Amino acid sequence: MSAADRASVSSELPGPFTERLKQVLGAGNVLTDPADCWPYGQDNSRKHTLPDAVAFATTHAQVQEAVRLCNQYSVPLLARGRGTGTTGSAIPVRGGLVLSLERMDRIIEMDAANRVMRVEPGAINQAIQDQAAQHGFFWPPDPTSSAYCTVGGNIALNAAGPRALKYGSTRENVLGLVAVTGKGDEIHTGTYTTKGVVGYDLTRLLIGSEGTLAIVTQATLKLTPLPEARRTLQAVYDSVRAAATAVSRLMAQPVTPCALEFMDAAAIEMIRNYSQAELPQDAGALLMIELDGPEAAMDAAVTKISAAARGEGLLNLAAAKTKDEATALWATRKALSPALRNIAPNKLNEDVVVPVSRIPELIDGLEKLSREYGIPIVNFGHAGNGNIHVNLLYDTQDPQQERNALPCVSKVFDLVLALGGTLSGEHGIGVAKRDYINRAIDPVTLDLMRAIKRQFDPRGILNPDKIFPPP
Repeated sequence: MSAADRASVSSELPGPFTERLKQVLGAGNVLTDPADCWPYGQDNSRKHTLPDAVAFATTHAQVQEAVRLCNQYSVPLLARGRGTGTTGSAIPVRGGLVLSLERMDRIIEMDAANRVMRVEPGAINQAIQDQAAQHGFFWPPDPTSSAYCTVGGNIALNAAGPRALKYGSTRENVLGLVAVTGKGDEIHTGTYTTKGVVGYDLTRLLIGSEGTLAIVTQATLKLTPLPEARRTLQAVYDSVRAAATAVSRLMAQPVTPCALEFMDAAAIEMIRNYSQAELPQDAGALLMIELDGPEAAMDAAVTKISAAARGEGLLNLAAAKTKDEATALWATRKALSPALRNIAPNKLNEDVVVPVSRIPELIDGLEKLSREYGIPIVNFGHAGNGNIHVNLLYDTQDPQQERNALPCVSKVFDLVLALGGTLSGEHGIGVAKRDYINRAIDPVTLDLMRAIKRQFDPRGILNPDKIFPPP
């Protein structure tokens, strides 16, 4: 967006705009009192900017009219689900209007015969899973916030989770969209079928665009049959290098795990104080491995996975034989997030990705940065695709750590890119990584992306100041 475009978007709401918005949505669905608007100025990034107004849409037509009004009056517009994102994508950095889609939560159609579900953007991920399960299916994206996050938010950020290793992220599990562009035009992308190559793939373009191109009002989801059985294993190694080597072996054999989670020594040590897990004192890394598939194939699959997990540096390999045993193994991983919240309320969580074979170099580099900047770093994540969550545990009350936090993050990104990785695997860019994106994407490609943004949103009203660094 050019400087002139940026200047044309004002955060002061004209009087006629608010009155017309109330006419479209109903006076009770428009909030202007700062106290009422306050909760809608934040997301899970812990950043906050107060919007000038908040509106609740319940239909596609209302979304379209709201966008047209914002376009007419040059009002910044941010479409919002439940605010579970961690990069500030749902922060109204210029004020303006926050359009909440949380009340557009209908499951419009469940078509079991074609393994398809049509939903509105405010539908909760878990509600989708529950509905699909009644017919023997599930929707693969499973972010940690699945009990609360919306499918619209999943689409905006191309959300994933542990199951992405086998089943893909949101982008691989959405067939088509209905959306409203920044001009207020209705568009239909994709197909109702699992195959289709008519025209450009705008569906995949919109997924992960963080609401900067269009506002999704309906999504056609591709469902997957529920597996008959699951098996869980936990492998503990004496070093990150041994664990990463095991990951390479695990991903090179025919049985693909549905989850392959990683924790480094710092994460393991932290868990000792927050769970009853019994882990070797010299544990350097831990892998949680989950398999799914036909019941008849499970024993053979566990045998193959166990063989691949075994190797130099393995300290312990445990396979759950019952659901309770599986729950006990996963309790180790689930204890980590509460521990992090208790220890470091000011943590920075970066979801970087590197080639699997370079995970040891990443962890080694992060340990050096931790020592250099005096900031503890705890690492865990989805090892099977190299998606590591790097947690910088700094204290804002410590002046030195406060000064060092952002320079350390900058060096983390430099390290990731030098290893052939990328800045985000599933959290998106938002404002948290916006100023680093030009390190990962060349100027010509960035200019092309900006041109696409202008085509969808000529006046730059949709979620301004996100993804792209300021001119």
